[in-house]
Amino acid sequence: MRCVWRVWGTRPMNIFLDIQQSVPGTFIRESPSILAYPTFLFLHTVGLGLLVGTGIAIDLRILGAGRETALKPMGKFFSLLMVGFWISAISGAALWMADAQTWAKDVVFYIKLGLIVLAMLSTRLIRHRVFQSSWSEGSLPAGSQALAVCSLILWTAAITAGRLTAYIGK
Repeated sequence: MRCVWRVWGTRPMNIFLDIQQSVPGTFIRESPSILAYPTFLFLHTVGLGLLVGTGIAIDLRILGAGRETALKPMGKFFSLLMVGFWISAISGAALWMADAQTWAKDVVFYIKLGLIVLAMLSTRLIRHRVFQSSWSEGSLPAGSQALAVCSLILWTAAITAGRLTAYIGK
């Protein structure tokens, strides 16, 4: 993938290199402080745990696990899921800034982002079709289980792609 070039004054500049060499990008990448890279990596992991863990619990319940637990009250967990999403998104953007020029060329990184978008869309569909519609506890709306399976597959693929970015694509 070719980097984006722009003209600033008289010298051409690479926007991804500009981001990487910005004060926040340099701090996150080079600071020995625990508040730099380690904190953002920790927050990214916590955010993913809240996001994907909550989503998987809902998906598995839709698929029949834990039948003794009512499904409808689990709809309240979507706010926790969204907190996890935003923690993960903000910390992920910060981690991206630390090495923006490399990530801009990483195909696996774009695959990961695409899978996250699809997984979030499936989560939104689950919330809309299962938790914001009327149905009796004994019978789920049509397609609910297929959405749950789709969600599980997409989140598994997104996490796998995220881990693979450390080994391939750079």
